[in-house]
Amino acid sequence: MTLNPADSAFAADLQTRLSQDVFRKADARYFEEPHGRVEGQAGLVLAPRTVDQVATIVSAAAHARVPVIPYGGGTGLVGGQVSLDGPVPVILSLERLNRVRAVYPSENVLIVEAGVILADVQAAAEKVDRLFPLSLAAEGTARIGGNLATNAGGVNVLRYGNARDLCLGLEAVLPDGSVWNGLSRLRKDNTGYDLRNLLIGSEGTLGIITAAALKMSPRPAQQGTALMVLSSPQAALDLLSLARDQIGEGISAFELMNRQGLEFLAETLPHVRQPFEDKPEWCVLIEIGVVQALDPIKVFETLFEAAAEAGLVMDGLIAQSKGQSDEFWSVRENMPEANRRMAAVSSHDISIPISVIPDFIAAARDRIATIGEFRTNCFGHVGDGNLHFNVFPMPGKTRADHADQRSDIKYAIHDLVHEMHGSISAEHGIGRLKVDDLERYGDPVKLAAMRAIKAALDPLGILNPGAVLRC
Repeated sequence: MTLNPADSAFAADLQTRLSQDVFRKADARYFEEPHGRVEGQAGLVLAPRTVDQVATIVSAAAHARVPVIPYGGGTGLVGGQVSLDGPVPVILSLERLNRVRAVYPSENVLIVEAGVILADVQAAAEKVDRLFPLSLAAEGTARIGGNLATNAGGVNVLRYGNARDLCLGLEAVLPDGSVWNGLSRLRKDNTGYDLRNLLIGSEGTLGIITAAALKMSPRPAQQGTALMVLSSPQAALDLLSLARDQIGEGISAFELMNRQGLEFLAETLPHVRQPFEDKPEWCVLIEIGVVQALDPIKVFETLFEAAAEAGLVMDGLIAQSKGQSDEFWSVRENMPEANRRMAAVSSHDISIPISVIPDFIAAARDRIATIGEFRTNCFGHVGDGNLHFNVFPMPGKTRADHADQRSDIKYAIHDLVHEMHGSISAEHGIGRLKVDDLERYGDPVKLAAMRAIKAALDPLGILNPGAVLRC
């Protein structure tokens, strides 16, 4: 489908329908992605304040066949928020749709607009003594609309699920400019197709999320954090199994970290205090939430004793205060930034069946070694099978020195993931940078169905063209 640019005539037409404050200066932040691998083209930046203004913009774009790129916090890592080529687009920023519309503590429901920063969603829940458990490294800048559009994961998926599992209803503007008023607070609603879950994870290609009804949870009466040192990824899985036997569903997070990641952290962010003087080859960060009658420190002591007796752990630290817990978490939360500063040759957000994680890590390192000499940092949410397997140059080399090997590395890892019945995108989405990967590894029937859905809802192809699917 041929699209047209958001030119001066299109902008002039919108100026007769929208207040002047909707039009924003085209700052560079609207055209960049965090890894710096691609730079998007400039466009007409619009920042509406209301859903009606969003609808006006999308309706005008549909009439003129102008592409629309939804923009949330700009933290996406697969280029879903930038337009790489084609006609000059509208860049539709949701940053000013930032109100908490309603809070229903007795229902454990929070209704917020798409531009609310994730940390502010968490704070709104905390004000009524509730928990909104979606938590990730970019929560201080990521916006909830983008979190839902990409079905974000984070550290608490093990207990609470992905963004999809934390949403009851949506308000969204569809590609023709119509508004779907689906802000349901119901847990049960079997009235036809599930449009909510169709839009969640669609990365702005089927509709623009403007508000959401979110699930809150009771805050755990007691929380605890521990770091445990292990000999191998297999020991981590065995420890997770033991912990589940002892603690049940009280485990909120179970994060695997490798010595290489700790060394990168020390090199690039030396102000981040690391708990172990001698960096372990492998360790796990565990967080639990338990009832008032249980002391989390004693729970961890019991777990450590059993794990040590079974030969699973060699050392460990149990946080004795909130401050110490924050220090432990600071190590994990700063690891993506340390990776960014080290400039990976190739980064991989993958998921695999949990039981094959040790085999995957060993095989992935072997396959990388056949391509060249590299450093690897493997870390992530081992409790839900989501690993971040990143490949870095050796000291004295740079990412640019291996530019010709990047594709070989990527396909070596993704081929292995596919062989092990995993996914080449666990929590970051497809965006524009993984469209080729989706076509290479995706089920043909699924891809055909996705294209049919896109054609049905967005026949003009104006919403986020080039993202997810190459139509």
